[in-house]
Amino acid sequence: MRQPLEDRYVTISRAMITVDFPASFMLIASMNPSPSGDFYDPLTSSDSEQSVRRYLNKVSGPLMDRIDLHLEVSSVPFEELKERDEGENSRSIRERVIAARNLQNKRYTRVDGIYCNAQLEPKQMRKWCTVDPMGEQLLKNAVERLGFSARSYNRILKVARTIADLDGSGDILSQHIAEAIQYRSLDRDGWLG
Repeated sequence: MRQPLEDRYVTISRAMITVDFPASFMLIASMNPSPSGDFYDPLTSSDSEQSVRRYLNKVSGPLMDRIDLHLEVSSVPFEELKERDEGENSRSIRERVIAARNLQNKRYTRVDGIYCNAQLEPKQMRKWCTVDPMGEQLLKNAVERLGFSARSYNRILKVARTIADLDGSGDILSQHIAEAIQYRSLDRDGWLG
């Protein structure tokens, strides 16, 4: 699973032949934070720290390293569920996404095999993922304090580039870096901290 996520092809080897198949896909996965699923609820959680660690270790670090976004989704209290906060409507979100995809298509028009930020290689990232000085310092602090790997660093830059595109910004600013770092919560020694 790790190699197809990174290289976008699968290699099948048999006794006399090896064949490569294209495998460009978007992986979306979810899991509970603990065996019982209620780790964050202090009133109902029955999981020990050891059982939670054992449960979380079933997903390998190298695989998690290759997943761009890690999000913790807590349960929503009833009072918040019944509120009628409109938020941003789907139409405007769709328009921003289309504009960002068009921007990426235009940006990578002369680059073979690349049509979006997620496909950038580290050498290409130097050209298209430049960060303002404040964002650079924020990223440096995050790598040093949170122990991000080189692969996580690259993922943060690509996600920040996409956030900047969605924001209509030609440059990656510190707020784009900060948001991208928030999406790497499982790189910080898992949920148990």
